[in-house]
Amino acid sequence: MQNKLSVTDNMGKVVSEKEAIEAIRTILQWIGEDPEREGLAETPQRVIESFKEYFSGYAKDPIQVLKKTFTETSGYQDIVLLKDIEINSHCEHHMAPINGVAHIAYYPNDKVIGISKLARVVDIYSKRLQIQERLTAEIAHAINLVLKPKGVAVQLEATHSCINTRGVAQKDAKMKTYSLLGCFRQDAEISKRFFQLIKD
Repeated sequence: MQNKLSVTDNMGKVVSEKEAIEAIRTILQWIGEDPEREGLAETPQRVIESFKEYFSGYAKDPIQVLKKTFTETSGYQDIVLLKDIEINSHCEHHMAPINGVAHIAYYPNDKVIGISKLARVVDIYSKRLQIQERLTAEIAHAINLVLKPKGVAVQLEATHSCINTRGVAQKDAKMKTYSLLGCFRQDAEISKRFFQLIKD
């Protein structure tokens, strides 16, 4: 979603910001509220502004973010790990929050990347409607595609409001997903080191 007055959906239809605001007003009426009352008069606009932040990943290309790499590594040949990257996303089934952390590791081949770019890739993919399994795979495959390392490992651990606060209401339930590519999948010792490192 772009910070413009209108966006084009996947069907090619242009949806204006005004239409989006009216849709929120309709939802407020549907739940039994009065969108004209003082406390809600500006809520539709606020919701749209928050959606621009929540779903800003649609307007960004994670592949472009990763393209700035470095070959000057002084011969470094071991795991590069960035832990505890914050995840703030929304599930595509209920548009409910997904919150957690990601741990990303890669085994460099001939180039490395600034660690902030790893966090940025997580942020871009997170700021789209998601399921955790796809989010995990997208992060791993993007890094693998651009860096072409010996291997990539990604672990996500998150809580899902759609199960924590509604439905079966399992407030303490957490979900873990993994994507292991290259040497992290092929070499048991390397994958074991990854899982040990993220615990330390």
